[in-house]
Amino acid sequence: MRFLFVGTNPEDTGAATHFVALAQAMAEAGHEVGVVACPGGLIAEALSRSPVRLYPARFRNALDPRGYAKVLAAAREIKPDWLVGNFGKEYWPLVVIGRLLRVPVALFRHRTTPMKRLSAYLFPRLAQRFIAVSNYARQGYLDQGIPPHLVRVLYNPVNMAQFLPDEPGREAIRQSLGIDRDAIVLGYVGRMHGRKGVLALLEAAEAAMLREPRLHCLWIGDGPEARALRERAAAGPQHARHHFIGWTHDVHAYYGVMSMLAFPSIEPETFGRVSVEAQAAGVPVLASHIGGIPETLDPGVTGLLLPPGDVGAWRDAIVQMCGSSPQLPMGAALQQFALAHFGTAVIAAEFTRMLAAD
Repeated sequence: MRFLFVGTNPEDTGAATHFVALAQAMAEAGHEVGVVACPGGLIAEALSRSPVRLYPARFRNALDPRGYAKVLAAAREIKPDWLVGNFGKEYWPLVVIGRLLRVPVALFRHRTTPMKRLSAYLFPRLAQRFIAVSNYARQGYLDQGIPPHLVRVLYNPVNMAQFLPDEPGREAIRQSLGIDRDAIVLGYVGRMHGRKGVLALLEAAEAAMLREPRLHCLWIGDGPEARALRERAAAGPQHARHHFIGWTHDVHAYYGVMSMLAFPSIEPETFGRVSVEAQAAGVPVLASHIGGIPETLDPGVTGLLLPPGDVGAWRDAIVQMCGSSPQLPMGAALQQFALAHFGTAVIAAEFTRMLAAD
């Protein structure tokens, strides 16, 4: 099949990461993939080394004539079987261009916040496929009045090759951070703001450190709570065991340093890509039992589900994971789960079946 993905959002978001991973998955599966992306943006940069054809463009808004012209030109060149969109700003352009060229359209929706009433009615009906990224998100759309038969589910794919063991790289990162070989590392990856639960995680980790002298925390990300988080960690008695990296586009190497990943959100997430990535790297996950997060792991096998914001429960789970007999397996068992449920080949095949279905 031939696909034209349209994603001109230049920002680094979860939806952009999903867009990149899905385009790569379809190309790796042998499909011909073209991508309309903002030059210099995360999507264009990430796909510049992939076997896709890139078309530079951007939509200032849903009525931008230059954006329409660029997408039309790309579509006429690649002659796609499907147009695929990931961002609300491009829903109307894709629907219009799809009708004009008689090409079916697949639209992904990543947020559960309600669309405007007219948009919520029209897009699931005008697009040939309207796709949620989790069953939790799908239920949210049904609760907003979208008929069940119009909403499909496709999980985020993860490229397992990006998470192959790299012992020299792992040791280099540990040495650069001053983390001993026998240290136990609790990792956090993502935005640092209130609804992500980072301040509660810090409190739980500090309490766990009092019980486990080998425990360190690796913080990767940035956001409005980053400064407060750093200041609280620096003022605490365990300040030397907190390591702040800031934000990086390439987090893959850091998963290899972690003994466990924390996903402590206190408000619902539609999915939880970092949870899947951690398991792909063989790292078990401590995750909030909220929103679509439970769909990213096998509770009690590849991760533990914990009450959001419950500092005591998180402290105890961290301490238990530090024990001589950890509650969860490491390595191959977690990687096998990630491969079976979220591997690129699995998701590409499921997407192909979804588009071919009547």
